[in-house]
Amino acid sequence: MASKARIRVRRTPPAELGPMLAAARERTGHTQRRVSVAAGLGRSYVCLIEGGHRTPSRVAAERLADVLQLTGQERAQLYAAAVTDAGYSHPARGEAAI
Repeated sequence: MASKARIRVRRTPPAELGPMLAAARERTGHTQRRVSVAAGLGRSYVCLIEGGHRTPSRVAAERLADVLQLTGQERAQLYAAAVTDAGYSHPARGEAAI
């Protein structure tokens, strides 16, 4: 019997999220490649988040916040936009994937 997969609707991130992350990256002197390696994410994924085309999962958001040394306000903005049912945060992945 096939399991019922929930189809997730892709969410558009807030317009200010990408520019805020790009500014934080520049402030820390990192390239997208360096951020992606340090956060354990794909460079294209980081690029898509900064470009406003992707909404990060909660786990990806936490990793980015640490690498980019975000302020409390920036972290709150990022965490508010993050999704809990996608990517590394998808419930089907379980704790072992993190």
